[in-house]
Amino acid sequence: MTLRFAIGKNTAEGMTHMMCIEGTEGCENPKPCQSELIVLEHGLYGGDPVTKVLLQPLTGRTHQLRVHCSAAGHPIVGDFTYSLKKDSSPYRMMLHAYYLRIPTSKELIEVSAPDPFIPAMDSNWVPQRAVHWLDKVIQELKDKSVRAVEEKREVLPSNGATGTPDKTKDLETKEQRVQYEEWLAEWALE
Repeated sequence: MTLRFAIGKNTAEGMTHMMCIEGTEGCENPKPCQSELIVLEHGLYGGDPVTKVLLQPLTGRTHQLRVHCSAAGHPIVGDFTYSLKKDSSPYRMMLHAYYLRIPTSKELIEVSAPDPFIPAMDSNWVPQRAVHWLDKVIQELKDKSVRAVEEKREVLPSNGATGTPDKTKDLETKEQRVQYEEWLAEWALE
């Protein structure tokens, strides 16, 4: 499922430490963003019904995953801020970076940290029904990413008349790079 909510800074009194979705009173300068959500398991945490999900940000806004989950009506367990101060019982917010993939111009950086949301690590978590297996979903996402990179390398568009490569693809990449750099600069200032 793709979550699509534009996110901006919250200027409402007492809420300036938060982000907000477009249409919310006091939401300043919302920008489009997307996150992928895959349900992994249903279960109980401390006796309350919860759903374990895999979230993949497709853009990079401040608090994006937290805001998207809250906007969808399912704040992250333990997220005191975006549950509007309703969820304060867990010892931490149940948000964990399981796998990070950072492509750079020189190399691909991949980092993984064990899943802490298993009964052996947290006895409050009681799984009841698995929907997708985390390792399998991660592998599918890796494979999909590799295929996309390979397809880009295989396809060299030409302008047809002269047989020379079409510069449109390069321009698209340069435009994307400028946009990424703007996002990074914006993020660094926040």
